Amino acid sequence: MTRYLTKSRFKLALECSTKLYYQSHKEYVDSKLDNEFLKALARGGFQVGELAKCYYPQGVMIEERDHDIARQQTEELLRGDCVIFEAAFRFENLFIRADIVVKAGNTIRLIEVKAKSFNPDTETFMNIKGTEIMAGWKSYLYDVAFQKHVIQKAYPECRVTAVLMLVDKSKNVSVDGLNQKFLVRENGKGRNITTTVGDVSIAALGSQIVNEFDVDDIVNSILTDSKFKDNPAYSFTEWIQIYSDAYLNDIRIWDQLKSECGKCEFNTDVKDDPSQRSGFHECWEHHAAFNEDDFLEPSILTLYNFKKKTEFIQARKYFQKDVSRVDLEPKVLKPNSSDGLSIIDRQEVQIQKSKDKDASPYVDIGGLRAAMSEWKYPLHFIDFETTAVAIPFNKGLRPYEQVAFQFSHHVMQKDGTVDHRGEWLNDRVGAFPNFDFVRALKAELREDGTIFRYASHENTILNAIYWQLKASSEPDKEVLCDWIKTITKSSNKSNEQWEGSRNMVDLLELVKKYYYHPATRGSNSIKAVLPAILSTSPYLQEMYGKPIYGTTMKSLNFRDRAWFQWDDEGHIINPYELLDPVFQGISPTLLDSFFMPEESDVQDGGTAMIAYAQMQFTLMTDTERQFIRKALLQYCELDTLAMVMVVQEWRRVIGSVISNR
Repeated sequence: MTRYLTKSRFKLALECSTKLYYQSHKEYVDSKLDNEFLKALARGGFQVGELAKCYYPQGVMIEERDHDIARQQTEELLRGDCVIFEAAFRFENLFIRADIVVKAGNTIRLIEVKAKSFNPDTETFMNIKGTEIMAGWKSYLYDVAFQKHVIQKAYPECRVTAVLMLVDKSKNVSVDGLNQKFLVRENGKGRNITTTVGDVSIAALGSQIVNEFDVDDIVNSILTDSKFKDNPAYSFTEWIQIYSDAYLNDIRIWDQLKSECGKCEFNTDVKDDPSQRSGFHECWEHHAAFNEDDFLEPSILTLYNFKKKTEFIQARKYFQKDVSRVDLEPKVLKPNSSDGLSIIDRQEVQIQKSKDKDASPYVDIGGLRAAMSEWKYPLHFIDFETTAVAIPFNKGLRPYEQVAFQFSHHVMQKDGTVDHRGEWLNDRVGAFPNFDFVRALKAELREDGTIFRYASHENTILNAIYWQLKASSEPDKEVLCDWIKTITKSSNKSNEQWEGSRNMVDLLELVKKYYYHPATRGSNSIKAVLPAILSTSPYLQEMYGKPIYGTTMKSLNFRDRAWFQWDDEGHIINPYELLDPVFQGISPTLLDSFFMPEESDVQDGGTAMIAYAQMQFTLMTDTERQFIRKALLQYCELDTLAMVMVVQEWRRVIGSVISNR
């Protein structure tokens, strides 16, 4: 059987040449979840793709999955003028499926459809000088260039032109319910089946929000440059040939070590299963002569916010113990503008603890005590689940406007009493939830007290909804806008500037300033901080090792739950792994890590986004819908409970210091 180098494999090889080998050998454990159905849901790709096809009603879909048969069907259609969806092209062992191909006379127009947005009024594919592709567009343009190369080689007698068809953020939707015209389901064979609902004629679609952008000149420059800028040893087309030969002949190309190795999906501990292999370990054994002990040594790959990782790796400085304060400092020193740890201070704390093999947390008692003295009880902990859909719910909205579909709310009293006070979830199909979301949140937070969020996302969302309300005809919009301003701070780019009297406190910023736990390995994600703080807090272990949550401690979604548990090897189980999976057999932490929408700034919300998209855009039974609703409510509740646990431990630490004086 021929080993075909497809566009996805070529993209992987550009990312790291060695991964091309690991991906084709199943004995290498791949932690990146390969589920095209969930990926399409998370990124809105299936809807955008189907909407794009509607603008070519004469198009013919190549349904056949067999490479050779699909190519033969494509070839037959290309004997005349045609429009083809999923056209198949092969040259030697290069194989692609093109989203849309339009043939007219001797010209083949390659149209690559992406769910990524583009605003022609404010964005460009190239830098101001026109000499470099903007970083965010490289992978898309390289993808198109690879496809054009294959088609041109397969049909040398034709002129091939390249187009990106993108979501146009300069356009407003002019009809309601557009995103509900495209529903999707799996056919059980790894393929997505999209069902169109109602009238999907061009006239019924309203203003066109998925538009074509000519990238042929840029693609030609990629294909004709003598040296490929990302890897100048060879040209782009020479790299295609190198990867093609390597994949065909099952040859491993040893790529260089770099900072991106820290996120390698082929990195796993395989001691318990000798039949499995770790590509990450083999790379570092090959290049850096690592032994088993070296892999246990804290490396610079996990050093917080360190910008010189690749530089240090090239100098064969692999470990945190090799980094000094001078290495951390930039050429131009800036004064620390606030109290607490600066970025460099935090890096130095991490390095020193790794040198000392000190697993205890760093706590700035004075800084925390000063911050906590400003808090007003009861304390409110809130978390939002949001998404940004490519095709808006209602007319007048633009693509990828923020959609807030869920929140959770915990309350802590001064005596330490905690209860899960409230929650809200929109499960109405096709409804734009933002304004009802704010009304419900306002009702939840009517009691005075300090409000906490984790990271800037909640502030960003409420700012976005503020401007949506301003442009709306909601009868209570002024009341809601005024309230939003009381608990938020305006964006620096906003035409209006404000900081509310009850502006939310960012718990993440307090973590960055006053707290570091070695078990987080440099991460400040709440999903890393929670199991870390549990691992060294006898107080939390005692409290949450008992099934009190949902009994003596009020919960809206759990009963008799113990959040502190050990696994069979004596390690703390991340509480998020104790949740029932939203998608059977797939952990929420894996979904959070890999399936983020194109337009999202959220770092840990992938599971909720995909689950919400499934409720909105797939055909499902009431039983399935209720299962997902329950999972979403539990997932969001744990997010705010995690914030509570952090504050509970800090209160204990500060209290013990005060009581010991």
